[in-house]
Amino acid sequence: MENLDLEKLKYPIGKFIAPDTYTPNYISNKIEEISSFPERLKKEVINLSDEQLDTSYRPEGWTVRQLIHHCAESHMNCFIRIKWALTEDNPIIKAYHEDLWAELPDNLTMPIQPTLSLLEGLHFRLGYILKNLSKADLEKTFTHPENNSIVSLKQIIGTYAWHGNHHLAHITTLKKQKEWQP
Repeated sequence: MENLDLEKLKYPIGKFIAPDTYTPNYISNKIEEISSFPERLKKEVINLSDEQLDTSYRPEGWTVRQLIHHCAESHMNCFIRIKWALTEDNPIIKAYHEDLWAELPDNLTMPIQPTLSLLEGLHFRLGYILKNLSKADLEKTFTHPENNSIVSLKQIIGTYAWHGNHHLAHITTLKKQKEWQP
């Protein structure tokens, strides 16, 4: 039972499942989720106290503050990966150690407002570039060096829509569990 509960805390919306077919409607909906992420996140975290921001969403998990900063870092990497795929032929991207980045001082103690502002601008740009991809662009790829997997831009759209929703659910689940007022 405890492992099941921990798994639910780790993946409150479940693990990402790629669709069988990337329909135009699916792509459009996922781009909208990416575009709206900063506003949805801000709504959930803007009134949290430092004590609440420094609360872990699960045992041995990151704090809310770390989750917010992680989303910006991860989504910046996403943006760069998209740009590489659009301008190079299946480039090998640079992986990063998100667990180590999460332990750096900016992720542990920095206020969240600059990161919320960064996410707003970043996601505007992400949404803009994603909405302007052609069918051929959606098929462009990059290679992830950790497992030599080839990732298409259409896959990245689904993955990063899920990623934002995944971490947002960590925060909303914690708020509900702790009975923090909206």
